[in-house]
Amino acid sequence: MPDALKQSRYHMKICFARFTASGRRLMNPHHIIGEIEASIEDKLERSKVLEGSLGQILGTTQEAAVIPPYVAFAVRARPGCWEYVKVSADDLAVHGLTAREYLKFKEMVYDEKWANDENALEVDFGAFDFSTPRLTLPSSIGNGVNFISKFITTKFSKSSESAMPLLEYLLALNHQGENLMINETLNTVSKLQATLIVAKVFISALPKDTPYQNFEQKIKEWGFEKGWGDNADRIVYILDQVRALEEELLLRIKQQGLQVKPQILVVTRLIPDAIGTKCNQEMEPILDSLHSHILRVPFRTEKEVLQQWVSRFDVYPYLERFAEASAFSLFLLHPRCDFKDSPAAGIKKRAGQYESHTAFTMPGLCRVVSGINVFDPKFNIAAPGADQSVYFPFTDSEKRLTSFHPAIEELLYSQEDNDEHIGYLEDREKPIIFSMARLDTVKNITGLTEWYGKNKRLRNAVNLVVVAGFFDPSKSKDREEIAEIKKMHELIERYQLNGQIRWIAAQKDRYRNSELYRCIADTKGAFVQPALYEAFGLTVIEAMNCGLPTFATNQGGPAEIIVDGVSGFHIDPTNGDESSDKIADFFEQCKVDSECWNRISQHGLKRIYECYTWKIYANKLLNMGSIYGFWKRLNKDQKQAKQRYLDLFYNHQFRNLVGKKGQSGSRHKDRMLNSQN
Repeated sequence: MPDALKQSRYHMKICFARFTASGRRLMNPHHIIGEIEASIEDKLERSKVLEGSLGQILGTTQEAAVIPPYVAFAVRARPGCWEYVKVSADDLAVHGLTAREYLKFKEMVYDEKWANDENALEVDFGAFDFSTPRLTLPSSIGNGVNFISKFITTKFSKSSESAMPLLEYLLALNHQGENLMINETLNTVSKLQATLIVAKVFISALPKDTPYQNFEQKIKEWGFEKGWGDNADRIVYILDQVRALEEELLLRIKQQGLQVKPQILVVTRLIPDAIGTKCNQEMEPILDSLHSHILRVPFRTEKEVLQQWVSRFDVYPYLERFAEASAFSLFLLHPRCDFKDSPAAGIKKRAGQYESHTAFTMPGLCRVVSGINVFDPKFNIAAPGADQSVYFPFTDSEKRLTSFHPAIEELLYSQEDNDEHIGYLEDREKPIIFSMARLDTVKNITGLTEWYGKNKRLRNAVNLVVVAGFFDPSKSKDREEIAEIKKMHELIERYQLNGQIRWIAAQKDRYRNSELYRCIADTKGAFVQPALYEAFGLTVIEAMNCGLPTFATNQGGPAEIIVDGVSGFHIDPTNGDESSDKIADFFEQCKVDSECWNRISQHGLKRIYECYTWKIYANKLLNMGSIYGFWKRLNKDQKQAKQRYLDLFYNHQFRNLVGKKGQSGSRHKDRMLNSQN
């Protein structure tokens, strides 16, 4: 950076003076670029700066903190690799910072006393990082299983003795006392190696449809048992995931010759006062599955079971007892239950949801100088899909759910307000931009509505349809949703949106919702997911499965699903003007390029079929379960120190905070009851 600043010293002096004089103490990337554009009036000079080495550095800056006369930058040179620098606006002197120094500088914006406290709590998981192999290439992020497989293969190929842990692992595998994989006949590595070659030649010569029973006795005499292939048990939490996993498990179990039923449980809370739903039913079979169930466990206080539903903002005091009770219930049902999770990485220009927690601070609580390591070999991406029997392209006319069309016609275009929809669309010839989400702050439906209201080009080009929440605040029990409902009404009034907006209440029928996506596609419209942050973005997958061009937040999972400008578009939820212009540009381009809409639609479908189907997800997930089951056995001692560290924070930080939250939550509940009475 010092050399880059020297090349544009005159302009940078002006620019850094603007940084420190603007009054903004934390800057996002678009703030930084905006100040540069305002500082350099000459377009040619501005292009030289932005296209040069300094522009490249600032283009990879994720945020900047300002405390005059200094500006500190968090630069993500490439995925997983961060650098921190501090620049003086007075003389453009540059100082390198550690993650700890950068976080302390940033904390000064909020709490100078805490930032300067040398005894402030710091969290450093890097001190416990004994991961082997150590990964460094950005291409390894999210693909740890491939590197683990190569590492294990290399390690075990050195000598027979080095492969003994694998032999011991295989000999220990069993199901209800029945050996799996191998038996004691193959009690040395050399025997296993030699016999594997013989068995492979023998089985390769058999027809592929030969029943296992026809050669079971033969290979058993050699020392092989049932179970060759991939082995894993899995508990997941989304019903489509369950069906996909169960289908894949049943296929593999059949191929391996096993007599096993895959038991998959989805754990959620039991609500005794269920008000006409099945939420008070402890065990419920999952529709369209053979062996999978929902297990419900109630929230408890110290004295009793909680009878009513509570908002997600107030669940924290109940989580510890819920987790313990869930684990106990699962153990009684299935003593060998296994839990896994699959994270998400970032993209070239932006950190993903996990990488953003590499180093971060919570002033007054703790400073995490080394948090999540995205180069950890356990870090993998196994992205879910959508049910393609429900969410299929709008062009599949024979499969279209036409029985829903009259209801959808009324839902979108009737002129009367009712309990299901308000607002109307005066010009039904316009394409529709469509969004469907919970009505809360993070989902940013009100943000999208405001973008639309402000942008004349967008309003001239398209209508807006949103499916979200209630219209009447008194019908909601969620205090954040209540605030968003009021804000929606205020925005519709402020920007005079009647005639251009249709607000539809939350919809629960996914079959009708899927046809709604396709009907929006019939208008040559688009789906917009404007969330301030989205962990994955299932609605993005659903929309793209239906062939609907999609604009989605660049904060979180959707940024990985969509290849910007190819299979859809990224939008910045913190920059509404830029985002709404990007949507307007697309629809204006579609008017002059008749193939533009179809091109994005088709590339979106291609992206889904290549990366985001349940078949791909289930296959990758089960492969990871097999590899990491063995890896965990090899490295069981490495995690003990980190686990003790986590226990310390759990008991001394988390539980204390939950206690305080419980007290405030009880007061809020009492106020709600009193107001209702």
